[in-house]
Amino acid sequence: MDTGAPNGRAGRGRAKSDINVTPLIDIVLVLLIVFIVLVPGLTKALAVAVPQVVRTAAPPPVDRRNPPLVVTLDGRGALTLQQSPIQLGALAAALVPVVQLQPAGLRRVFLKVDGDQSWQRVVDVLDQIRAASDQARRETAARPGWQGRDGGDIKVALSQLPAAPEPGQ
Repeated sequence: MDTGAPNGRAGRGRAKSDINVTPLIDIVLVLLIVFIVLVPGLTKALAVAVPQVVRTAAPPPVDRRNPPLVVTLDGRGALTLQQSPIQLGALAAALVPVVQLQPAGLRRVFLKVDGDQSWQRVVDVLDQIRAASDQARRETAARPGWQGRDGGDIKVALSQLPAAPEPGQ
């Protein structure tokens, strides 16, 4: 089939079969510019205040009027409040009266956790402490003379127990 055009190209009256890629490149470049402009605005970062570690020669003195309340979760999964063993379900009920003795706004519990414990178990203990906090706030706010003030939430400090030495070391 001879088209009559040089180099086998279409002659007069025939459609040109070459694809014009210029508009395609224009659209791709516009989309690229749009993404370059929009992506930095999509990332949302929160300012985080990282606590500074201050090393002192001696630990701070313990306030005898407000001794620290310590809950320990050991490697076996056993739970202790101060030095007394306690079941997970009874932790909230045991914490409420003790926490109410702490000064308003200074309610705190130290949670010591063995590093081998699962995070789910730690969260379960934290849930019990939160439940104790809620109950203590309700009971404190209902006391006469508190005028609806609730004494504040329990602040929890979480620390990891030191690793037990390997046998024979």
